[in-house]
Amino acid sequence: MQDKSSFNLDGDYYSSKFAEQRKGEGDTLILNLGPQHPSTHGVLRVMVELDGEYVRRAEPVLGYIHRMHEKMGEVKTYVQYLPNMGRVDYLHALAWNWAYVGAVERLMGIEVPPRAEYIRVITCELNRICSHLLWWGAYVLDLGGFTPILYAFDDRENIMDILQMVTGSRLTYCYYRFGGVSSDITSEFIAQTRAFVDRFRKRIPMYHDLVTGNMILRGRCEDIGVISLEMAKRYGATGPVLRGTGLPYDVRRAEPYSVYNQIDFDIPVSEAGDAMARYDVRLAELEQSLRIIEQALQQLPDGPYISADVPERIVPPKGEVYFAVEGARGKIGVYLISDGSDKPYRIKLRAPGYSNLHVFAELAQGTILADAISILGSLDLVIPEIDR
Repeated sequence: MQDKSSFNLDGDYYSSKFAEQRKGEGDTLILNLGPQHPSTHGVLRVMVELDGEYVRRAEPVLGYIHRMHEKMGEVKTYVQYLPNMGRVDYLHALAWNWAYVGAVERLMGIEVPPRAEYIRVITCELNRICSHLLWWGAYVLDLGGFTPILYAFDDRENIMDILQMVTGSRLTYCYYRFGGVSSDITSEFIAQTRAFVDRFRKRIPMYHDLVTGNMILRGRCEDIGVISLEMAKRYGATGPVLRGTGLPYDVRRAEPYSVYNQIDFDIPVSEAGDAMARYDVRLAELEQSLRIIEQALQQLPDGPYISADVPERIVPPKGEVYFAVEGARGKIGVYLISDGSDKPYRIKLRAPGYSNLHVFAELAQGTILADAISILGSLDLVIPEIDR
């Protein structure tokens, strides 16, 4: 229990402690970004201490949208917990869905049919493009450009229409099942996916012409928020944040799962480590996801979309397991302990955004406030997975 004397008049413990730490440090201003602010991309609060326009210190304050996902895993059956995954990261829900079912499948020794593996790859990569598009549009909006987000949502709607055909949802997907997927893809799904790949490949150059080469954007991103490889490793950063420092670490290659080792694709990297490097990596990943989808459609085998050997009741044997996948923000991990009952004994979720966020406090020091906003946006944060 905190001593009541440490709280300020509005009952905010964090504000008072932040103010105490700066006593005797001169005339500075405490500014709150959030918890409801467009630059925080969700219910995140960042307390910054400003000396004029310059950030002396920044401190993320978490917990405003905490929903106890890990605790819920202990009181729900394995099947009942499936929809939770789409609420952890609503932008790349299928990656979280996959991490969870993959962990249970590994613990139970369930074999997934080849057709189901390819369907997972196709749908997960479509969802990855969807996530990157929203980040692209919202990031440019943070920096003052309104038009690009309209193009991004135009293409996202196309993907969401396609995914809705087989998942029944447009955002918080719960399509993967233990041993496969809930329903087979149709010829219409395949035709529309191919049409989207052809259309979007022609749209990417327009994205670059409109935004990437824009001198205003480059001025807001180049040499801003430079992350060294050592810093990225120190904080456990993954995904485009890590690959923006030059390290080609991607779970799909480093710890292969499903049929990714049968598909040819590159791991985009950039050596610069700045906000522009993270931008470039994500834009390049859009093209790689199109390559993956195209090959998966070509290699798609016939056969069942879910294993016939999955038991009616999901009761894994006693033991523990860890399963990781590559999400839009980096490495997603599910650590699961089973006590032999129909409910998990313990679930621990490894959220990439949590690690990626914590580089911000160090990066923001000494920058002007406008650059701090650019740095925060370049990390591609989804707050529900951080608070989870």
